[in-house]
Amino acid sequence: MGLHPVQSHPWDVSTEEARAIQNDLAASVQRYSLQESYDRPVRTIAGIDVSVREEVAQAAVSVLSLPDLSVVAEAVHRCPTPFPYVPGYLSFREMPALLPALEQIDREMGALPDVLVTDSQGRAHPRRFGLACHLGVLLDHPTFGVAKSLLTGTPSGDLAPEKGSTVPLMADNEQVGVALRSRANVNPVYVSVGHRITLEEAVDMTLQCSPSYKIPETTRHAHRLSRNPEA
Repeated sequence: MGLHPVQSHPWDVSTEEARAIQNDLAASVQRYSLQESYDRPVRTIAGIDVSVREEVAQAAVSVLSLPDLSVVAEAVHRCPTPFPYVPGYLSFREMPALLPALEQIDREMGALPDVLVTDSQGRAHPRRFGLACHLGVLLDHPTFGVAKSLLTGTPSGDLAPEKGSTVPLMADNEQVGVALRSRANVNPVYVSVGHRITLEEAVDMTLQCSPSYKIPETTRHAHRLSRNPEA
C-alpha cells in the first residue's frame, strides 16, 4: 500500500520555478464526470486543511461518509514549510504536509477517499492551478476546491439570496468556477474544479456537505483538527 503520486517535483523552489511548475502542470487538469471514475455512488469525501504556526505546517484530513456525513477516519501530519507565504502559491507551502497525512489515510482505509475537497482554489486561480488542482493532478484523483474568498475572477451577476443559488465566476472571458450560496442570506463560497470532476458535481457535493453551515462539514472538521495543537 502507500501513496504513490503519479507526478512529483521539488517543493523548495523559487517563486519563478513554482510558477513554471504550475504553468506546466495546469494542462493536466481533467474535468470529467465522477461516473468515469466510479460505477457506484460516491461513498467517502475528505476535507483537507492546513494551519501554519512559526513556519511549521499542521495538515489535517477528515474523511466523512456519504450521505450521513459521519467521520470515518482522520490524520494529522506536521512538518516545516519549505516555501514562504505568497498568494497564488499555497500548494508549495502546504502540500509537503498534506501528502504524508493523506498517506496515513490511505494506509488506514486501504485506499484514498473517493473525493478530496480543499479549503482553497482549484481552477479559480491566476494560472488555473490552485491547490485543489495541484493535489488532484499529482495523485490523479477527484478533487475540488471550496474557498471562502476570491483569488481571481469576478461573479458574472447578482447572486440570489436562496441556498443553492449560483453565478458563474469569470476570469479572462473564461468560467473558472462559481459563486455558491451554501447557506441562505450569507456570503457565498467559491467552488472550482480541481481534477477529475465536473463543476456541477463539485457544486452538488458542496451543498450535500453543507446541511447547516456556510462551510462544508468536510472543511469544518479538518479545520478544527488542523488547529488542535494536541492532535
